[in-house]
Amino acid sequence: MIRLAWRFLTEPDPRILARFARGAGWNGMRAIRKFEARRRQGISFPAFVFVSLTNHCNLRCQGCWVSQTSPPRELDLRTLGNLFRSCKAQGSSFFGLLGGEPLLYRGLFDLLAEHKDCYFLLFTNGTLLTDDVARRLRALGNVTPLVSIEGLESVSDERRGGTGVYGRAVEGLNVCRRHRLITGVATSVCKSNFKDVVSEAFLKDLVARGVLYVWYYIYRPVGPEPCPELKLSSEEIVELRRFILEMRDRLPLVIVDAYWDHEGRALCPAATGIAVHISPEGYVEPCPPLQLAGESIGDGTDVYERIVKSSFLREFRRLSSETTRGCIIMERPDLLNTLRESQGAVDSSLRGTLAEELARMTPTPSHHIAGAEIPEKNVFYRFAKRHWFFGFGAYG
Repeated sequence: MIRLAWRFLTEPDPRILARFARGAGWNGMRAIRKFEARRRQGISFPAFVFVSLTNHCNLRCQGCWVSQTSPPRELDLRTLGNLFRSCKAQGSSFFGLLGGEPLLYRGLFDLLAEHKDCYFLLFTNGTLLTDDVARRLRALGNVTPLVSIEGLESVSDERRGGTGVYGRAVEGLNVCRRHRLITGVATSVCKSNFKDVVSEAFLKDLVARGVLYVWYYIYRPVGPEPCPELKLSSEEIVELRRFILEMRDRLPLVIVDAYWDHEGRALCPAATGIAVHISPEGYVEPCPPLQLAGESIGDGTDVYERIVKSSFLREFRRLSSETTRGCIIMERPDLLNTLRESQGAVDSSLRGTLAEELARMTPTPSHHIAGAEIPEKNVFYRFAKRHWFFGFGAYG
């Protein structure tokens, strides 16, 4: 932890660090406290919102749920401004920006500049992180790039549907380091990249490239081409969990997981209500890979009312938390079609085939493996999870 603190104090631009500490740290904790206070009053409005700005992308990844269109579907700045103002009024000012590829969203830098009092986590494949982009991100100061890396050279190209993707993503990391940004790496762990990314050597290489945090999550076989052969076994999921805990004590790197509490019990952020996702058409979805919605914010109506009074979100939270502590999409996709029918939910995938996709899915292990819970060992992570991210009563 001392080496990690030293890295944060010496590697990023001091102004960037200050904005990160306030925007992602202090304001993030305050957002969770306000979220908890609302829940005690029976009101569910998220602490964090993930926003897919566009469905435009320069890659074609295995298992991607985003359907690209021509022209691209994109959220306009007016709708986004309405969303951010509504969230800020409830004490929520930390947003995840996704796509497609968000660096292809034409109004990105205007958006970041207009909302300087917000902090943004930019989910990017890293191939468009040029010196000019990094320079502009450093000048803005209220954004951290989270670069997706899906394995080493050959596996990454196969997973991402491109050529030289790993090398271009790594060069994106090098660019961010030169401009002293706080940069992270996101990895969807699957069968084909497990040995590459669940590796101490992989993490040490990221540390050497200036990466300060890593977010591991489990591959979910969804979308029109789900590639179920890539799903992890229960044994591999337990191995991943054990690896995360070991590396937290050995490397000067923040290792993020949002799917286990301080006792190692599984949880689903969407089931707790702490987060929602907004699609490129303005639909309010429980999470990015579940493209079902009961409401849209694209018509300029009150965002707070739409989310708080959503019977679809309420029923999703109830069904999910009563069914499993893990991922209902992976474990019980059949129940999601039942929910869709009972709530009259909209297929927000732009494909019109989500019902058929859910019907074809077979149950697969998620991060909830009863009897295999491994509690947090690291004092810092245990304290943080216990006080700021521990289920919020969603599971009784």
